[in-house]
Amino acid sequence: MTKISIYFIALLTFTTHAVEHEFNGLFDLNLSHTQGLQSYLEGNYGKLRFKDTNELTISQVALNYTLDWENTLSLHTLANGYADNAKNGVGLTELFAQYKSLPFESGYRIKIRAGLMYPKVSMTNVMTGWSSPYTLNYSMINSWIAEEVRHEGVEFSVIHLGKYTNSEHDFKFNLTAFQSNDPTGAMIAWHGWIMTKRQTLRHEKLALPNSHIGFVPNESDVYLELDNKIGYQISSQWTWHGNGRFEIGIYDNNADPRVVENVQWAWRTKFVHLGIKWHLPQKVDFIAQYLKGDTLMQSRSGKKDLVNNDFDSTYIMLTKKNNLHRVSIRAEVFSVKDNDLLTFDDNNEDGEALTVNYNYRLNKHTYLNAEYNWVNSKRPSRAITNSPTKLIERKFQLSYRYYY
Repeated sequence: MTKISIYFIALLTFTTHAVEHEFNGLFDLNLSHTQGLQSYLEGNYGKLRFKDTNELTISQVALNYTLDWENTLSLHTLANGYADNAKNGVGLTELFAQYKSLPFESGYRIKIRAGLMYPKVSMTNVMTGWSSPYTLNYSMINSWIAEEVRHEGVEFSVIHLGKYTNSEHDFKFNLTAFQSNDPTGAMIAWHGWIMTKRQTLRHEKLALPNSHIGFVPNESDVYLELDNKIGYQISSQWTWHGNGRFEIGIYDNNADPRVVENVQWAWRTKFVHLGIKWHLPQKVDFIAQYLKGDTLMQSRSGKKDLVNNDFDSTYIMLTKKNNLHRVSIRAEVFSVKDNDLLTFDDNNEDGEALTVNYNYRLNKHTYLNAEYNWVNSKRPSRAITNSPTKLIERKFQLSYRYYY
């Protein structure tokens, strides 16, 4: 964790003001039927969390613990646990300290976060445990964020609340400096886009295919800091109350792609992201997001590109809530374009996906979900494992979710 983050968290820990404690969490019991390849979690090319099988699993147990010092200083801890045949584990997914000022008369307020945290990218994962109210499996954009795009750093935000000036518009500007994610890019290059609701825990390493290639490790240690360079994210958000919101941002881990330690490479990974949520007639919400970026990993001399990829993904979703019921439909396209000259490491990929979800709110804490996922992809590198280069994978899920 960065020194600035440690100092900030230590400051909160030793503050002598009265402290309020808050616990909340999520228990998700899931019954699923999957038709697909061996899971990406096992170092293969499957797009889904489980291979071709039926599974009854504890899909997620989340615990969020917050210490609040008089409403301006707080410490947030999010732990997640998974018990399934793909990969078990319990550990941290976020740990950060936060300062949030009271609003000034002009409507401005300042917020500072420091620690282990998600970048501000997701338009949908807004509930306890970084879960979504719309679907069980995340979009491919959010699945990638959950798998390998997290960082340790400091985020500074300036927020303008329109109600203080009789305006319907809120604005937010965020600037983040971070470290500890130099290998980000390895997973999207070497196994491609995935669809999941599993978040990588802080202590975990991720299995990789293609380890027969000399520069491909057996596992990616996604939280490594290898070059001591500082990455950044700049993002902004406009909210029009009663209508919707729009977000835009750029993310750059600023890694030196020539640095390697124990076959763990630094990847120069950067992307732009756009998102919109808009309220349509008949209580239908339209949500869409676009992410486009590139990732680079080179020889030690910098004279040869070992991996040079462009990647992008887009989804659009329509969701309608009617009393205790919600129906959501999400369509996605995704691709990876391999620009380097190493034909034995082909990272090209393209495809599309469809998700249909029905959600019923049983009571204040309990939700029942039924979801169908369909992923159609073409990836030439699957031929190495004697798997089809063109493949359709499907998953049907029933879920009992309890928020506490």
